[in-house]
Amino acid sequence: MFVGYIAGINRYRPPAPTSTVPLTSTEPPYHKTGLANLEAAWADFVDIVGEENVSTKEGDLQYHSGSEWSSYTTKPNEKPFLVVFPSTTEEVSQIAKVCHHRRIPITAYSGGTSLEGHFSATRGGVCMDFRRMDKILKLHKDDLDVIVQPALGWEYLNEELAKDGLFFPPDPGPGAQIGGMVGTGCSGTNAYRYGTMREWVISLTVVLADGTVIKTRQRPRKSSAGYDLTRTFIGSEGTLGLVTEATLKVTVKPKSESVAVASFPTVRDAAECVAKVVGEGIPIAAIEVLDDVQMKCINDAGSTSRVWKEMPTLFFKFTGTPSGVKEQIAQVQRLAKAKGSKTFDFAKNTEEAQELWSARKEALWSVMAKRRDESDHVWTTDVAVPISRLPDIIEETKEDMAKSGLLAAMVGHVGDGNFHAIILFNDSERSTAEAVVHRMVKRAVEMEGTVTGEHGVGLIKRDYLAHELGQSTVDAMRKMKEAFDPLCILNCDKVIRSEIPKAKEVKAW
Repeated sequence: MFVGYIAGINRYRPPAPTSTVPLTSTEPPYHKTGLANLEAAWADFVDIVGEENVSTKEGDLQYHSGSEWSSYTTKPNEKPFLVVFPSTTEEVSQIAKVCHHRRIPITAYSGGTSLEGHFSATRGGVCMDFRRMDKILKLHKDDLDVIVQPALGWEYLNEELAKDGLFFPPDPGPGAQIGGMVGTGCSGTNAYRYGTMREWVISLTVVLADGTVIKTRQRPRKSSAGYDLTRTFIGSEGTLGLVTEATLKVTVKPKSESVAVASFPTVRDAAECVAKVVGEGIPIAAIEVLDDVQMKCINDAGSTSRVWKEMPTLFFKFTGTPSGVKEQIAQVQRLAKAKGSKTFDFAKNTEEAQELWSARKEALWSVMAKRRDESDHVWTTDVAVPISRLPDIIEETKEDMAKSGLLAAMVGHVGDGNFHAIILFNDSERSTAEAVVHRMVKRAVEMEGTVTGEHGVGLIKRDYLAHELGQSTVDAMRKMKEAFDPLCILNCDKVIRSEIPKAKEVKAW
């Protein structure tokens, strides 16, 4: 007992009187993940949520450790000891209090669609799956806002909102849920017109590391009251707190919507057309690019109802009044032709619009369908640059991917300078894939862009942050992490490092 007391005293370090926390001044996180402590925690969780809502089944543990579409390859020891399924904010708070008292790491899980290793249990511990918290709690139609729980899918939310002529614009990949969308600060194809997740969250209910429950704001559309904690938690990837409710803005569904598709000789021609459309200020809803490799993958997969030209292709979405949509289509058709478009097809009705847009949503799955065998992996990553540099980075990255010899496709929300690479590789090709991604990220930073436009940092991008933002900015983030989560139990190791890396662990810039 006395030895444990002395050890505890020796581990305690008073907060540094500095505004930032360099990694070199930190101690590695100290967690208690011994079997006896975890088994005792299991009993605590059973008391809180019931035995049927606590799982130690191997299948559940593996499922909550990673995914086949994640860029991060989970190590054998990176899995939780158990998965717990709370149903209320109060249960989340009680679980957090147990973990805080017992110094057990927590990894939050909602849709599991994130791509950069966001929910890998690098320290073991507990995975908190929010699947029982999937409800629309209250729609304020007159105020154009809705209160929801974290495991609600954005697609189901929009199905329900459509009954009242409303919709929620952020539209990331299929299966994404509100908790993860808040965590990564996601966006999607509608971001060019409507902005990202940050613009559509009014308030959050958050459980902090020690179980304290806070609400970041009330429901007005604007407020100058205090620090903007809402946006502090958006994009924090579960490292600062656990989101249990979100008050979201919604908007009126457009009266008319249409889609057009234009193919181009080169990906640079397509990118230059995007810059021209943006520069003209045409108020279209979305501009997406798919390169020739991606279009071939979609054809080969046969997942859409038509055969596509296997050329770099732009997908345009138009919304507004019927006359406004018609005018936008005519303007874009003129600009596309001036930039050398080979085809320009536009939808004449809703069914044709859905058919044309279907190819964009099949991008990732069509590349995954090209896997040669079970040993193949897919690396999906993104960057964003100022719109004037988009043609340069897309052309240079396209050339680099072609030289690599890997099956690598390019897609992107190019209206706001954001694009993605989807790369297929096996274990012997991993270093080649890593090098392609590294050069793509470096290229973006050197063009005054960002290492991730919407996927988030996770484990894969954390060592690039200092190159984009500066080391002192990353050290300020570490100070924030230390303030909100002094024991480093919330999604440890994500966004910023919590201990000094081993030799050769960080790729040379």
